[in-house]
Amino acid sequence: MVKITDVEAKTMSGAQALVKSLKEEKVKDVFGLIGSATMEVFDALYDEKSINYIGVRDERTGTHMADAYSRALGGGGLILAGQNGPGATNLVTGLAQAKLANSPVVAIAGSISSSHVYRDAFQEVDQQALFTPITKKTWTVNRADRIPEMVQEAFRVSQEGKKGPVVLNIPRDVLSDIQDFGRFKSPSEYRSESYPAANHEQLSKAAELLRNANKPLIMAGAGVKWSQSQQSVISLAETIEAPICTSAGHGDAVPNDHPLFAGQVGPRGNVVATELAKNADVILVLGSRLGFNSTFYTYDHLNPNAKIIQVNIDHNALSRYFPVEVGIVASAGTVAKQLESELKNDRVVSTERSQWVRQFKINRHNLLAQRAEEGRATATGSIISPKQVYHAINSVMPSDSMFTLDAGTLCLQANDALHFRQSPSLFTPLDFGLVGFSYAAGLGLKAASPDRTVVSLMGDGGFGMTMSEIGTAVQHNLNTLTVVMNNHCWGAEKAYQRDFFDERYMGADITNPRFDKIAELYGAKGYAVNDPSQLQSVLADALHSVQAGHPTVVDVQVDPNALYSFRKDSFKNRSK
Repeated sequence: MVKITDVEAKTMSGAQALVKSLKEEKVKDVFGLIGSATMEVFDALYDEKSINYIGVRDERTGTHMADAYSRALGGGGLILAGQNGPGATNLVTGLAQAKLANSPVVAIAGSISSSHVYRDAFQEVDQQALFTPITKKTWTVNRADRIPEMVQEAFRVSQEGKKGPVVLNIPRDVLSDIQDFGRFKSPSEYRSESYPAANHEQLSKAAELLRNANKPLIMAGAGVKWSQSQQSVISLAETIEAPICTSAGHGDAVPNDHPLFAGQVGPRGNVVATELAKNADVILVLGSRLGFNSTFYTYDHLNPNAKIIQVNIDHNALSRYFPVEVGIVASAGTVAKQLESELKNDRVVSTERSQWVRQFKINRHNLLAQRAEEGRATATGSIISPKQVYHAINSVMPSDSMFTLDAGTLCLQANDALHFRQSPSLFTPLDFGLVGFSYAAGLGLKAASPDRTVVSLMGDGGFGMTMSEIGTAVQHNLNTLTVVMNNHCWGAEKAYQRDFFDERYMGADITNPRFDKIAELYGAKGYAVNDPSQLQSVLADALHSVQAGHPTVVDVQVDPNALYSFRKDSFKNRSK
């Protein structure tokens, strides 16, 4: 067989052309699970030393790794499902998650031989139909000579405009077919790096609204992170003296230690940021849809009389849930720079605006002081509260830390409680509300950013779903620090049963092993915390363990009664 390492060779298999195309895309890491449908691909990867293969234990968790990897680097996260049928169907949850997070994951799935389609063949599933609703686009490659073209299209589509996951289904006969291939193109030849901007009329109107505002507020969303425009948003906020809040799940859009940072807004956020949104007269929304987790689609968390300027790369996001005064289809970072340039010479700030910012800073200071007081460890022998866990993490973890969270009541509280000092540093399931995301996402982050500290926070239920990936962490030196808040229950659901179903508990309680001991059996390091006075010292030891090159799991026994019903709106029809 022709070796892919021969740079002059043009005759190669479809699988070799696939790997060559991935190399042209500067893919450095491939997450995958080996399967017979793609053995040609694995054989081609064997020869390509520039691509690191990370074998996972489940295609779902591998997709979460690729998801977080893509969010950290702006793209390039790739999952290879080696087996058609069950290997491919295991991608579904991860891809649905990535779609609602607008994460540019590229998935390659093996598929049955072309001649076996529609014959009820072994492990036959209509993968094209399966993936189409949960991806930005899905293709089934029908000819080997089109593989380079379709790989290019997959990466382009996943990363352009509103980002999202894509799938290439490739039949095994296409992968093994030998063809003559021409020159492989580099990404610069078929992908544009330009970013849309506001036109003169839009810019003038938005600037005038901000110029005349007495209570301006900037709301930063995912678009700020995707466009890497944190500094542009800060410069604009400093220029116009406006507080910055963020949409839910994007509390890292700007560094949290900036004096104008207010935290996340809405039901997943804090009272200070939400009060700003409820009282602002002009709200500049940069890269956010004002979606469900930030607003619940109501004015409960927004001033109904505020004039909204909304900037989003996706035209469909503008005015979708709330009417806007100015809607701009553009990059959040580009418009932030335009507005800063337009307003930088306006140095006259109204007395009311100065008071608005002054009062916000007082309120923010008081909130942080209250959280610190609630989080300090109490006397030995007391029960560990989630607030104490968050406070200890904030106290111990370095400023470069990246955090992954699950859904569920404990992690939802952590969304706004943790400190995010470098962007990007917060990775959550976002709108899919997925339990079982955090641990695998942390491994993907560590692969993407090996020099940064990665902390995965999750409940015992979600960790139990995904702890087999400890083996992946150990095998591939993905040294993350995982904190399992172990309350021996499905906390969100138990809270609903407590608050709305007369404490008629069914299926809410679970039995767990010692997760620190499970970690040790895999060859990782394990720690256990049963007392709040131990939290900071144990987390410091765990951090040293990670820095010494060991994947580390900390089992923290938290108060099983520290539950909170986030979705009270869902049970308005019930009373105790």
